Amino acid sequence: MANYRVNKNVDTNSRGDNEVHQESCIHYYQLLNFEYLGNFSNCAGAVQEAKNRGYKADGCRKCCPSCHNG
Repeated sequence: MANYRVNKNVDTNSRGDNEVHQESCIHYYQLLNFEYLGNFSNCAGAVQEAKNRGYKADGCRKCCPSCHNG
């Protein structure tokens, strides 16, 4: 299980996605505008939770490569 956050700022990537980051990611603590998603067993659950909250969510290519679509 790991903690996840979604980046509210869509200007950080070219596709305009809200990237989901796992607590172990270098970007996790650098996010200034984020929403805490909760504790999940994998990135798929965290990305789905972000989508359920209305975000255009995608997994971070570094910490959530199996959930990254770009």
